[in-house]
Amino acid sequence: MKNLIFKNGDKLPILGLGTWKSKPGEVRKAVYWAIEAGYRHIDCAAIYQNEREVGQGIADAMADGLVKRKDLFITSKLWNDSHRHEDVKPALEKSLSDLRLDSLDLYLVHWPIAFKPGIGFATHREEFYTYQDVPLTQTWEAMQEQKSSGLTKHIGVSNFNQGKLKEILGMEGEKPEMNQVEMHPFLPQKNLVNFCAENGILLTAYSPLGSPDSRADRHKNDPKLLENAVVAEIARKHNASVGQVLIAWSISRDIAVIPKSVNKDRIIENLKAAELDLDQQDLDHFANIEVNHRFVDGSFFTGPQSPYKLTDLWDS
Repeated sequence: MKNLIFKNGDKLPILGLGTWKSKPGEVRKAVYWAIEAGYRHIDCAAIYQNEREVGQGIADAMADGLVKRKDLFITSKLWNDSHRHEDVKPALEKSLSDLRLDSLDLYLVHWPIAFKPGIGFATHREEFYTYQDVPLTQTWEAMQEQKSSGLTKHIGVSNFNQGKLKEILGMEGEKPEMNQVEMHPFLPQKNLVNFCAENGILLTAYSPLGSPDSRADRHKNDPKLLENAVVAEIARKHNASVGQVLIAWSISRDIAVIPKSVNKDRIIENLKAAELDLDQQDLDHFANIEVNHRFVDGSFFTGPQSPYKLTDLWDS
């Protein structure tokens, strides 16, 4: 398994198990199966509302002697309702309690969007904070304190564009060590990838298979990455699944990737993608896919009642 290396030498297995949309009642077994299969990187978040079950899966695997805590790399994320300085530590401590851990390996600011305490998804203006109310710099100061205290080994962000990253990079102290963003051949994010590389920020790709489970009414006409002809042809060439070559695409770019599954066979299949070697011809074919689409468009944060705009999330 290829690793990404943090500045202090810590290693992040480049392929991990995502747990977004993994339902309580399913995710405990999924985490156990993943660890049993060889995964050592588990990606979590408070807003997924399943960290307690994820923690049970980790505890089961350790109780059965499959791994020790030091063998695992566990990521979680600060939700939007805990951006105030005084709310960051309690939010992290809640995730640690649910996950049955003493510390995280990586803690991320989930979105550059702030809600008032206790708000899961803000829908009315009074449920939001603005950047004037709670600047990102305030949140980042508190994130740095969590690293200093030892509650997390590394800190970073998620869904941050270049402008928001520059705001954090302009501060004194710790810089973001990771930016987790949607990334796949329909959304390769070349400019952001280059910016992060230039500034020593590692990247993790979420929704690497194109969010095939996001097929609600407003997504029913989305292009289907898993059915793309170019991707299918590359998969046939390697005698691999479409999902495997999409995962391998991120790995070939030295970007961590966190496909989600609660199916034991699919979890094992996804892990084998780490063994795939895509050649330059494959990468050229991927680069020539003439589809540009963002599945997680952030519009649920930027409606008429919100003080935020899509330009707060994505580079133009």
